[in-house]
Amino acid sequence: MESFSLILAIVVITALAFDFTNGFHDTANAMATTISTGALKPKVAVAMSAALNLVGAFLSVEVANTISKGLVDETGIRPEVIFAALTGAILWNLLTWLVGLPSSSSHALMGGLVGATVASAGFGAVHGDALVTKVLLPAVAAPVVAGLATMFATRLSYGIGRDGDTPATRKGYRAGQVASAGLVSLAHGTNDAQKTMGIITLALIAGGALSPGSNPPTWVILSAGLAIALGTYIGGWRIIRTMGKGLTDLEPRQGFAAQTSAATAILASSHLGFSLSTTHVVSGSVMGAGLGRKGGVVRWSTATRMFVAWALTLPAAALVGAGAEAVTGLGDWGTGLVALFLVGSSFAIWKISRREVIDHTHVAAEEYTEPAGVVTTAMAMVTPPPVGIVADDLTATIPAATAESRTTEPTPATTAPSARV
Repeated sequence: MESFSLILAIVVITALAFDFTNGFHDTANAMATTISTGALKPKVAVAMSAALNLVGAFLSVEVANTISKGLVDETGIRPEVIFAALTGAILWNLLTWLVGLPSSSSHALMGGLVGATVASAGFGAVHGDALVTKVLLPAVAAPVVAGLATMFATRLSYGIGRDGDTPATRKGYRAGQVASAGLVSLAHGTNDAQKTMGIITLALIAGGALSPGSNPPTWVILSAGLAIALGTYIGGWRIIRTMGKGLTDLEPRQGFAAQTSAATAILASSHLGFSLSTTHVVSGSVMGAGLGRKGGVVRWSTATRMFVAWALTLPAAALVGAGAEAVTGLGDWGTGLVALFLVGSSFAIWKISRREVIDHTHVAAEEYTEPAGVVTTAMAMVTPPPVGIVADDLTATIPAATAESRTTEPTPATTAPSARV
């Protein structure tokens, strides 16, 4: 390591802060369905996910190389550009966490990096082909592929085990769900932790601490893995509640199908170096699981808000990143101003979140229901429930007989004719 300036140290610390927010923002991806079906208790689930995220961080560096070498021109990037990019990504993560929406931390990071790079060096510094093939196309294809795969897997599961819905069967699916949740956590570490590795590596190259084309050093891999593991253990309970209870109601076999499909897609993308959004994959899988069960209904009001957040993630983070880069370009005092803005905004979001505290006691609460929208209500009215399942809210439409109604009055037809005088 040749040099390590103050601005470079600030960038590394900010990158690890983003990695922390990524961890608690994406805990829902691995454990929301496991918690909602009762396969694992909330605290046990997040601890397991944190440990496997750390292990996954050491399995590959392909995604990190996509970030540090393939997305932007690393030779024309200053450390301040990376800092501005991280500012946009962190603020978007915190805002979507506050409202409980599972948006993509990956796309927030990509958007912030692209916006800050364009503001600093122009559009020519962004590798458009890598942005399209390794970020944008997977963003569209991943939730669709994962959703369809999960929907067919769910239908197959219910078709094969139609007569096998016993306590032993449900226990078996819960055990399988724990295993598949572990795979998702491992896959999340191999994909999302690497994005921070790539950003730190890019900053080290921009600051002259590493030569261009270098792979992430071991200390970068370890620190990124620890940061995302710690964030995962803290638990993003607001998003876990939305993912586990707000999109659809899941049974153990649905959760198993959703998480197995998601883990497969994420691991494959990590091997190929795609900067895939694990949030998109898991959300698509959960919706596919809801559509795959007869009588299951996706709450499209929640899904619509989530889709809007997905569409806004890249441009919103890019705008904040570009604005932050414009301010940092004014000198050291501009960089300090951006840092104060980031800290102040983060603190304000945290204070607002304390008005309604959501913790591990809320995410599995049976009384929680996401408000249904018009489409959800209409589909529920025309979709028959699964065979053999009686809805809990059915009530009798014929009132029970009262004491007065049991006293019958004689009808004219049965009344004896009065004697004529």
